[in-house]
Amino acid sequence: MSHYLFDSAAAQAVGRFSALESCYDPVSRRQLELTGLATGWRCLEVGGGSSSLGDWLGDRVGPRGQVTVTELEPRWAASHDRPEHVRLLRHDVVHDPLPDRDYDLVHARLVLLHLPERLEVLQKLVAALRPGGWLVLEEFDCGWTPVLAAPDASSAELFDRVHTALMGLLAEAGADPLWGRRTLGAMAAAGLRDIAASTYAEAWPGGGTGIALHRHNTDQVADGLARSGVPAAELDGFQALLRHPEFVVNSYPLISARGRRSHESEKDGPR
Repeated sequence: MSHYLFDSAAAQAVGRFSALESCYDPVSRRQLELTGLATGWRCLEVGGGSSSLGDWLGDRVGPRGQVTVTELEPRWAASHDRPEHVRLLRHDVVHDPLPDRDYDLVHARLVLLHLPERLEVLQKLVAALRPGGWLVLEEFDCGWTPVLAAPDASSAELFDRVHTALMGLLAEAGADPLWGRRTLGAMAAAGLRDIAASTYAEAWPGGGTGIALHRHNTDQVADGLARSGVPAAELDGFQALLRHPEFVVNSYPLISARGRRSHESEKDGPR
């Protein structure tokens, strides 16, 4: 099974999913609507977390459509019944064959960033599209998270130190913290047409919903941060800072990129 720094089976995953859904689901829904999403479409939601977007897709495509939601650990998405046309599947996108082909829409948010095999998985997702089908990838660019306000200069420096250590752990695990800025180019290289992208970011104040993502992430990898040289007192100070009302940090920019697989008649045409 593929390894992620942030284990989807861990208890912290629930808080992480909640923070991501609260901040980014409205953005993702707007991006998915831009593909022309309609009743009857067949959709694949890769790494669906608690399936908030998979359930929304099910509502949009209706019973004449089909939605498959995949996840390494699907138990967080299995808490309620779903209509028959929304299927939840335990699945490893790196090692397992895709459950179907000829999708009208394939969507993955914050999945490929974590995978050393991200380019191979991208080709796999493109191949799963029907001619004319859409791939939407949404990824963070973790290289731009400026502190926007802080009670003092040392607080800003503390955030940067701990966050830099966290990014180091991600890279050691095979993730690419800068994958967001590379996604559109990779999709073009994979042969998709009509590619476009937009970037969304917001201010995360201390004690707010979004900034809790940093708390859940650092909680889950506290041992790894300690091994990388972050003292326990410094991590405690970081956690307190995330609750401080005078502290504000820029959110991770979410880059939403979309592209369409060529129709057979377009394969040899001009790009």
